[in-house]
Amino acid sequence: MATSTRDQTAKKIPLLPLFSLVFFASIFFLLSLSRRTPVSPGSSQVKARLRSDLNCDYTDGSWVYDPDRSSAKYDSTCKEIFKGWNCIAGGKPNAADILKWRWQPKGCNLPPFDPSNGVGHVEPFAEYRLRISLVCHSAGFVGDSLNRNMFVSLFCALRRVSIDVKKWRPAGADRGFTFLQYNLTIAYHRTNLLSRYGSWLADPKGGKLESLGYKEGYRVDVDIPDGTWVKAPSFHDILIFNTGHWWWAPSKFHPVKSPMLFYEKGLPIIPPIPPDVGLDIVLKHMIHYVEEKMRPGGIKFFRTQSPRHFEGGDWNEGGSCLRQQPLSSHQVQELFEVRNNGTNVESRLVNQHLLRAINGSSFHILDITHLSEFRADAHPANAGGKKHDDCMHWCLPGVPDTWIDLFILHLNGIKFRD
Repeated sequence: MATSTRDQTAKKIPLLPLFSLVFFASIFFLLSLSRRTPVSPGSSQVKARLRSDLNCDYTDGSWVYDPDRSSAKYDSTCKEIFKGWNCIAGGKPNAADILKWRWQPKGCNLPPFDPSNGVGHVEPFAEYRLRISLVCHSAGFVGDSLNRNMFVSLFCALRRVSIDVKKWRPAGADRGFTFLQYNLTIAYHRTNLLSRYGSWLADPKGGKLESLGYKEGYRVDVDIPDGTWVKAPSFHDILIFNTGHWWWAPSKFHPVKSPMLFYEKGLPIIPPIPPDVGLDIVLKHMIHYVEEKMRPGGIKFFRTQSPRHFEGGDWNEGGSCLRQQPLSSHQVQELFEVRNNGTNVESRLVNQHLLRAINGSSFHILDITHLSEFRADAHPANAGGKKHDDCMHWCLPGVPDTWIDLFILHLNGIKFRD
């Protein structure tokens, strides 16, 4: 019996790691069929949208301790893990216990992305498996260091099943890797505000801002993307954006000593606007830019804000995060309720701006905020002898691995229509 060309090709490709990456390739094949519905700004509508895409509200649940839970998708020897996030190597007392907690949504399960077993519950598109895995595809993470947290989680998981990896920085990326056997690229584009910004000093000849008494600060061009990711929409098939932490950072942008001074169409916005209004304008312009420049059929996510867990003050005020287990629902509300205006209020405030901005766009929401709010135990804190507790980034392996589980599930749940 004659052997087809497809069968001959199949014999040349090791199948075990192929199953691990084929899901991404299969999704990319169907990108051109993607049609999305607008996102409503209210939390109830957001949850309805999530249920529509995923048939379950995965944001509503609790963390369950499982002492017999198997090891993480990767271990602390993954070299891409930033030293400050490697809580096992850094000697964090509860580093091993962090991995024993799993997110349990109400009424359904969140299947883990297991690189050694493919993609958990996801059924690969077998008909296209070989052909698609040989086509170059790419996913980019665009945002601050919390998006790098997530990028590293995905890289370390995929690295376990592919030894042939090339390091490079596509389209201005800060970090990037291609899994050569499958022509799959993932990259991280670092940008603090999404828009371009830089130091500003008063002109001795005077000007509109100078006439108002401004002597120095940071110029933020609300309508110009940061150069680190300006080419990303035309390069990547999937983009995952975030922003927020730098917008509520008085230690970086002091309202008096180093204010954010917003420019539009090359001119200062007069009267000057506060950062929260600036964030709205930046989001409007950046979302429009991505929708214009994204390659046809590309999938665009905006990840909601990752919560901080400083207690007793902010990072530069002696704040710490020394808890050994997740918070209760009551503790979460106490720490993050907007009306309390506490140290960590930024996450819910940023989300309000974000959800308004993406309303009516073709962006998908990757909502990781509430499930992460419980995990005050999972930050690096003072592991490795830090001068200040890090209660913003996450230990790896750790909580961002659950974000990846949800990201994979979202990709599989996106509705493809003619």
